[in-house]
This record gives sequence, C-alpha cells and structure tokens, in this order.
Amino acid sequence: MRIGLAGVGHLGKIHLKCLLNTPFDIVGIYDPSEDSRRFVAAEYPDIHIFDTLEELIQAVDCIDIVSPTTHHYGIAEQAIKAGKHIFIEKPLTETTEQAGSLVNLAKEHKVLVQVGHVERYNPAIRSLSNVDFKPKFIEAHRLSVFNPRGTDVSVVLDLMIHDIDIVLHLIKDEVIDIRANGVSIVSPKPDICNARLEFAGGAVANITASRISMKNMRKLRVFQEDAYISLDFLDKEAQVIKIEDDDGTQDFAGMTLNTNAGVKRIMVESPSIMANNAIEDELNDFYKSVRMDLPVHVTIEDGYKALKIAQIIEEKISGR
Repeated sequence: MRIGLAGVGHLGKIHLKCLLNTPFDIVGIYDPSEDSRRFVAAEYPDIHIFDTLEELIQAVDCIDIVSPTTHHYGIAEQAIKAGKHIFIEKPLTETTEQAGSLVNLAKEHKVLVQVGHVERYNPAIRSLSNVDFKPKFIEAHRLSVFNPRGTDVSVVLDLMIHDIDIVLHLIKDEVIDIRANGVSIVSPKPDICNARLEFAGGAVANITASRISMKNMRKLRVFQEDAYISLDFLDKEAQVIKIEDDDGTQDFAGMTLNTNAGVKRIMVESPSIMANNAIEDELNDFYKSVRMDLPVHVTIEDGYKALKIAQIIEEKISGR
C-alpha cells in the first residue's frame, strides 16, 4: 500500500523514519521548504521528492499529513477529494469549521481518516486497558520548557489538546460548561492556560498547560469511586490505588482506612509497562485499518471534538 508524506519538518522527519518500519510502501514526500527537500535527498536518496502536492496525491493510496497546522485543511481537502485515506497530525485543523468540513468530506468520499493524538498510544495509558474508567474528577498537568517551535498556535492547540482528547476519551458524557484563563508571556498567543470542564454526568476535569515551565511534566490523575489512577505520560508510568472492603478473612499487611462505611483496604497496583514507539504504533494501526477496512483508533470525529473544546477554551481566554 503506497503512502506519501506531506511535510518534513521536525515531526515530519520522525514520521518518515517511523514509516520505514511499517508495511507501507513510501512513494515519496512533498514539502515546499528547500531545506526539508535537501534533508530528504541527503538522508533518504531512494525516496522520491515530488515537485507538487498534486503529483504526490495522485501517486499514492494514503497521505500522512505532518505539515504546519495552518496547512492541514488544504492538504487534507485535496487528498480526501482524490479518494485518498489520510493520517493527519493533531490538531486536526485550525478551526472547527474546517474540521467539520473534513468530517463531511470523509463521509462523502468514503475514506478513512486517523488523527495523530499520539498520547492514546502512550504505554502508560495502554497499560490500563483493563481498568474500568468511571471518572468523577480528572486533573491534568502538561508543562514544557520553552521552544519557539509550535508558537504559531496557542498552548491550547500546542499542548493542552493532548489532554483534552484523553479526557474526552475517558469521560463519555457531553461537556456542559467550560471555564478558562490564559496569558501570553513570551509569544503572541497564550503560553499558559488552565481550563475547567464540567460534564453532564457530574464529572469535572481540570486541565493545565504551560510551555514556559522550568521542567517538563505530563501527568494526569483520575479520581473515581473505587480508585485513584495516576498516569505519567513523560516517564511512562502508571499506578492504580483501589479501595476495597476489609472483611478480615485473610492476612493483609498493607494500609487500612476507617470510614463511615467500615474498614477499607488500600490496594496499590503498578501495571507492567511495555515499551513502544507510539508514532510507529499509530501508523501501523492506520495501515491495518486501511488494509482491512477497519475503524481507525482515533477517528476524525475524535479530532473534531477535541478541537471544538480547544477552540471554546481559546474563546474564553480571549473574552469572545
């Protein structure tokens, strides 16, 4: 199955390397940047460099879109109208209007679209596949040291959208209220943001993102009736702390807790973490979905929903 890569910037170079480890036949790349074209010519002499996006689209079955977000819609629109399946990096597009248009186009042309919300493939959260998530409260912190790359969008679209997608994945109810604050420090768009999401079922998520931190952090904590679940996306660790009835029928050396409902046991579990290359895994899943006509793991609708919440957060910050 033939695939082409649109965009060979920082992340595009990573995608190109990962694609070489998938079953895809990499036909070639397109990037208007002369520096990117020279890089591919020097590092991957067997990979064809197309002069135009149109030529690349016509030569392949699938397109991997890793261009700047500002170009996502234009590239995806062309590819979908040509009947090509697409993998597209997050955020799906710049606006929900553009994203909605792509959702309709994908249905009309019967193509598969997978969105690159890569944290879905983080081994920390994948280690919890057997956990029954019923969150009542989620707290997420995504902090990063400053990097000029990515400041073409706000910290909401740059970083927070990862956790927005995870929160929407864990809490299936409708978002009924959003409150948010954010400030610009070193770039024209917000660099720090905090958002509070309230859901129809009563769950609440508090999400903080910053790209001017002194250290990197990517942590998410889930509180629910029977458990506290801690996820560290950066160090790839997970922990599940469960509260169970202590019936006194067997020896227990751990911690107990006296509550109004009786004595409870506190059980701590650290799931086994399987190391992986998350980008390779999502591209391999995309290949399987296209080859076997199966649903993709992160749908275009998922990308639309995350972007919609992100855009509302940006509007709250700007006072619109």
